[in-house]
Amino acid sequence: MRIALVGPAFPYKGGGAQHTTELAHRLRAAGHEVVLESWKEQYPKFLYPGQQTIDVPEGEVFPGTRRELSWRRPDGWYRTGRRLRSCDLVVFAVLSSVQVPAYLGLLRGIGGRARTVALCHNVLPHEPKPYDRPLMRALLKRVDGVLVHSEQQAELARLLGGAPVAVADLPAHLPVTRRAEAPSPEGVRGRLLFFGIVRPYKGLDVLLRALPEGVGLTVAGEFWGGLDETRALIGELGLAERVELLPGYVPAERIGGLFAACDALVLPYRSATASQNVLMAFEHGVPVIATRVGSFPSQLREGVDGLLADPGDVTSLREAITAFYRDPGRLRAEVRSPDHGPVWEAYLRALKGAGR
Repeated sequence: MRIALVGPAFPYKGGGAQHTTELAHRLRAAGHEVVLESWKEQYPKFLYPGQQTIDVPEGEVFPGTRRELSWRRPDGWYRTGRRLRSCDLVVFAVLSSVQVPAYLGLLRGIGGRARTVALCHNVLPHEPKPYDRPLMRALLKRVDGVLVHSEQQAELARLLGGAPVAVADLPAHLPVTRRAEAPSPEGVRGRLLFFGIVRPYKGLDVLLRALPEGVGLTVAGEFWGGLDETRALIGELGLAERVELLPGYVPAERIGGLFAACDALVLPYRSATASQNVLMAFEHGVPVIATRVGSFPSQLREGVDGLLADPGDVTSLREAITAFYRDPGRLRAEVRSPDHGPVWEAYLRALKGAGR
């Protein structure tokens, strides 16, 4: 098959760009002719206040990636769509509804000449705006198929659009990192890690309120809305001596050291769809304390390599952390690096079959 992927790639950063790039590599390795259409300017800066691009790739760049799409140039959307008419399948990586106008322009250029699939990382965002639902409805009614990463997201996609919806587990698309030396069970750090972009739905405030006495926390990642509110809460709770804030994007070369310096990764999310943070922790030999949302319950083995708490519940999360520290070495000893091959094979089958 001749397959076109449309989505972010280097120099854009983060999981969306890593997923699009890894998917392109996997499809090519499976024998398909693959083109990757990426962005020169994906959306205005005010829509994403953090760092959008990086200077050094965090994995193998897909050869021949085309970076011509721009939110400023609607005429380019149509021209790119016309160029993709010769493809058998065109896949739109949907990470935000602000991409939808460009994807609608591409669809107009394609003119029904190629099968089209919307690969939705989130059908609607965790913190929705009034325009999200009508934009996503417009897209999902115009593509031939939809691929999502959970049954809950599939139900939402079916409500919004008329295209057939396929479901597949989100496979790993991890940045290339070096695994640092992890502490032995006898070398407990007394420190937890919160990793990734800090946004309200990820529940950092719940974790700060749940932090047991004597346990430290490192928070590493970009702060979506600034640091003031988090610093104020840390001061109010008297945690200044125990909480380390490392604001800003975390490049791949620093990830191994962060995981090696902690006893467990904590994912105190209020809501979630699919995430690769559990897989990243396991790749670094670190157990996980997470909430019962999204893919977390299926990604870890409760009581074996991780523990679960109720979302938004300070007491439940504190009890899980306290239980972990009764014997942290037991869970660490059970952590295994996941086998990503079978998950990717199932994912490619679902993608290629979507919309048929």
